[in-house]
Amino acid sequence: MGIIARLFILGALACVAGCSVNEVVVAEETKLVVAESPVDEALLLDIGIVEFDAGIPEDNNPTKTGVFEDIRNAETKYLAYHLKTTLQGTGHWGAVRVIPDRTAFTDVTITGSIEKSDGEYIVINVSVDDAAGRHWFDQEYQTQTGMTSYSERRDRRRDPYQKVFNDIANDLHSFVATLPPKQLQQTRQISELQFFGDMAPLAYGEHLVMGEDGLVAVNRLPAENDPAVARMRQIRERDRLVVDTLNEHYANFYYGIAIPYRSWRKNARQESINFREAKRSARMQALVGVVVLAGSLALDTDSSNRRSRNVNRGLQNMGIYEGMNRIMGGIRQNSEANMHIDAIAELSESFGTEAAPMVVSVEGQERRLTGTAAAQYESWRKLLREIYKAETGFSQNIEVGAPARAPETASEGTL
Repeated sequence: MGIIARLFILGALACVAGCSVNEVVVAEETKLVVAESPVDEALLLDIGIVEFDAGIPEDNNPTKTGVFEDIRNAETKYLAYHLKTTLQGTGHWGAVRVIPDRTAFTDVTITGSIEKSDGEYIVINVSVDDAAGRHWFDQEYQTQTGMTSYSERRDRRRDPYQKVFNDIANDLHSFVATLPPKQLQQTRQISELQFFGDMAPLAYGEHLVMGEDGLVAVNRLPAENDPAVARMRQIRERDRLVVDTLNEHYANFYYGIAIPYRSWRKNARQESINFREAKRSARMQALVGVVVLAGSLALDTDSSNRRSRNVNRGLQNMGIYEGMNRIMGGIRQNSEANMHIDAIAELSESFGTEAAPMVVSVEGQERRLTGTAAAQYESWRKLLREIYKAETGFSQNIEVGAPARAPETASEGTL
């Protein structure tokens, strides 16, 4: 038993000295498919990307879930806007906008839910539908960032999560490429008539019908030379102008948080790795400590051989001391691992949830829209209906105050 115990002690100590953890990850990449030649504008669909769902668990405890609400709520806008910049860069689409909710009529609507985002891993569930109610697809997208994803020498035009956005863009292009041109044109017509019907249900409410398959179809088209159509299109252009202005708010938010958000992700990724390494090391140290302690207590210190007795007692004392030290070290490392989580929490500063106020000038009168982007757009739609019902028309320009982008941060976080 004495020899076996000695081997336990010496082997365990050697294991502690030689065991280390080192994670090396190379991030996967997906090449973005870009249009090789200009696409016929009549076939380009507009896309609206709804602010992503935060996916924050009920009764969220950041220490346990790693989900910090300030960060996650900021990501709902940041990631949606980055998807917009990625899609815009492909040349496969018309206007791509971030929209506060589905009430902004558009040809294709993308919704997403953030399932995981901690700087190291990202998982997003995406759903795509068109104006006719045709469901394109549901898909989960994920990737793991690598050691160089946050390197100072990396291509700053690429987001650390870029693979996910490229995958989404490529899947959208693959799907729309299968649709016949006539269907693309009808989708554009449907979204236009949906807007007309929302503004003037009595005049345009019967231009669309619901088919037996549950899809919206065109019942009849209004006359192109109808002055009312020209006026409704003018109204729609003003509505798009407001949505574009809201996108400037999203852009300001996007570029404004790009640097601190990148720093958070970089640090959060490292903290996540450090946390795993500390946990592993703590478990290893505690296990080795138990083995060393058990082996030490099993040593025969009552041997009749004086020399053997002294050696065994020395090993036992050293083993007990080292075993207890390793066990306590494991406890300390567990505490250090929790400190890493606290460090992430300290980095989670609020980025703010309200867009800058928007001033809309109608017929020489200024209207100030405040609150979140969704609240501002809701206020605008109410104002738009009031204008239409009052028959004031758009004889004078509707001016929308757009905020200026901060130039010093505009280079961070773009595609």
